[in-house]
Amino acid sequence: MANFRTHITVAAAGGTLFAYGGYHAQWWSPAQAVVMVLLVAFGGILPDIDADRSKSIRLIFNLLSVPSLVIGVLLLEPWLAPGALLVACGGIYFSVRYLASILFSKLTVHRGIWHSLLAGALCASAGAALSYHALLQPAWIAWSHGASLLVGFLIHLGLDELFSVDLEGARLKRSFGTALKLGDSRRPVSNLLMLIALLTLMPWVPPWGALAELLHQGSLLWR
Repeated sequence: MANFRTHITVAAAGGTLFAYGGYHAQWWSPAQAVVMVLLVAFGGILPDIDADRSKSIRLIFNLLSVPSLVIGVLLLEPWLAPGALLVACGGIYFSVRYLASILFSKLTVHRGIWHSLLAGALCASAGAALSYHALLQPAWIAWSHGASLLVGFLIHLGLDELFSVDLEGARLKRSFGTALKLGDSRRPVSNLLMLIALLTLMPWVPPWGALAELLHQGSLLWR
């Protein structure tokens, strides 16, 4: 499989092309294009959230703790006094940074459900929903954020499959087919839980019309 440096480097390069294409098509501003690059790069390491010990999982939860803290402040500030808000936000940061990473390492298997298209769809939908509701972004931009995560996610899965091909020996390694897959065929319960989580998110995603327009414009740009 590809290592951490390869994943984040290739994802950042792919994100740059993705962001430039959208900026050239006047989909978003230069500042928004930079955000797209960062999201694609983040999506490029996101599938390794199921790795027990890796640079990816440490970086992922370090990064997730910051927006979780910001969202916590925005949501709790009207309801809590400054002292209580400080304690609550400290609890949010600690929970995401440390407890969530421990929980993921205990409950997930590397190259399991998180290395699948189903997980990619979940991350893209969650990213779009958070952008739309928590960050109050327009539907077009919110879906662009979700799409950026998905692009990085797919780059990661594609790289893992590419590194599973031994060109010199003209053979497929045992890891071939364990990354770019619809779901985890060995763990049907994981598929069911992931599908339930995805369906639960559906009422919260931005309007579908904006996604349809984004896909339409993307197809025109590709041509």
